[in-house]
Formats: sequence, C-alpha cells, structure tokens
Amino acid sequence: MNQIKLITINLITKTGKFANNKDKAREIREKLIFPSLKRGELVVLNFKDIDSATQSFIHALISAAIRTFGDDVFDMIEFKNCNESVKRVINIVAEYMQHNKE
Repeated sequence: MNQIKLITINLITKTGKFANNKDKAREIREKLIFPSLKRGELVVLNFKDIDSATQSFIHALISAAIRTFGDDVFDMIEFKNCNESVKRVINIVAEYMQHNKE
C-alpha cells in the first residue's frame, strides 16, 4: 500500500518573523509547493514563530495553487502553527480566491 508523502515547509527559515516578501513567496511556491502537489504529496506550511504575514505574501504563496487545483487544494495543503493574525490573512486570501477563480 502506497503512503502519501508529507512535505513540511518551515517558513521561518525562508521569511523571518514577518512574511512579507512576495518574491520569496513565489520562489517557495514554484520550487517547493507546486512540485510537491504535482507529485501528489501533501504540503504542510509551518508558520511556527512567524508573527505576521502580508496579504500579498499569502496571495503569492497559495493563489496559483487554488487556481490550478481548485478547492481540492485545501485537502492538499495544511497550514500549521498559525497565530490569529496569520490565520486571518490566509482566510481572506482563500475566500477571495474561491470567489474569483479566473
């Protein structure tokens, strides 16, 4: 029986405590998230020790995945160790993308 591989991306090592660089988000998406999703792996985005994230960072990180994989992407990506501020931003971007899928 094949077990689905779990890929954990510890964002603090790539962003620092304030995740605001959308170019860095795009790099994470293209080099880590998309290849893993295309291989059928589950991706854990670990926000441990991140104090806050901008909407543009989260948008650059996950919007293309939502466009590509649709709502199924939320079964393929787990957002872990998010504080209330980060959760709020992720929810804003996710809701926006679910209503604007062009």
